[in-house]
Amino acid sequence: MAARTAIGLVLAFASTVLISLSYLREHRAVTGLPPLALSRPLRSARLLLTNRDWLAGFAMESAGFGLYVAALGLAELALVQSVAAGGIGVLAVASARLAHRPLTARERGGAGIAALGLLLLAVSLGGGPEGDAQGSTAGILVWLGATAGLAGVVVAAGRRIATGVANGIAGGLFFAAADLCTKLVTQGGTRLLFAVPMVAGYLLGTSLLQIGYQNGAALTIAGIATLLTNALPIAAGTVLLAEPVPAGALGVLRVAAFFSVVVGAALLARPEPRTAGMHGTD
Repeated sequence: MAARTAIGLVLAFASTVLISLSYLREHRAVTGLPPLALSRPLRSARLLLTNRDWLAGFAMESAGFGLYVAALGLAELALVQSVAAGGIGVLAVASARLAHRPLTARERGGAGIAALGLLLLAVSLGGGPEGDAQGSTAGILVWLGATAGLAGVVVAAGRRIATGVANGIAGGLFFAAADLCTKLVTQGGTRLLFAVPMVAGYLLGTSLLQIGYQNGAALTIAGIATLLTNALPIAAGTVLLAEPVPAGALGVLRVAAFFSVVVGAALLARPEPRTAGMHGTD
């Protein structure tokens, strides 16, 4: 494994720890604020930006994002997102501690599967090709358009399903699109233009996540968002950008690692029924 890849994955893990903890802090701050809404952006922004607790959480998230960008500049998108998917385990453990409750069986299982995925990923890095694949710009644009369109549909359907869950899903989709754009921006050249949808995606994703926090527990809303934020870029890196996968046994381990971290995140994003509907408990 190249030294730059190893450094990139260490930065990715540090990033996901900071971002996961920031979600909990933002959630605690937002649940005490008047209702936020995309239809009133200036009022909502003022409520957030004048709240010290929320600003502290956002500062943590911003620091984590800086580490994430550095990680993407050193390692492949799918690898970075696989490590980032382990962050939902940090979110689950910290959430349980703040609520003074033990982890549920599902949460323990999800954390264990995600940890196994990270272990398999580490083993798979022992050999095989590495490279910064480019992918087709046309295909990337279609992917981004489809992701944004699906997020819009979910927001529109939010009135007929759980609002917090809908905002978590849509926020995760926008984050996933923005993460892909971030990787493209690190490639330089004309792909610096992807900074525009990157900023838009992060702004919309962050806004929807804050609104979702007012309608659900942190682990539920942030967990769903984190699942999508990592699963889609893993697929994009492997399929859309054609990032290389090792041949033979190492390739099997790499695919198993991707699968494990996504399954672990899915389990953690779906808490036990007794906590799923509790407002502000995590």
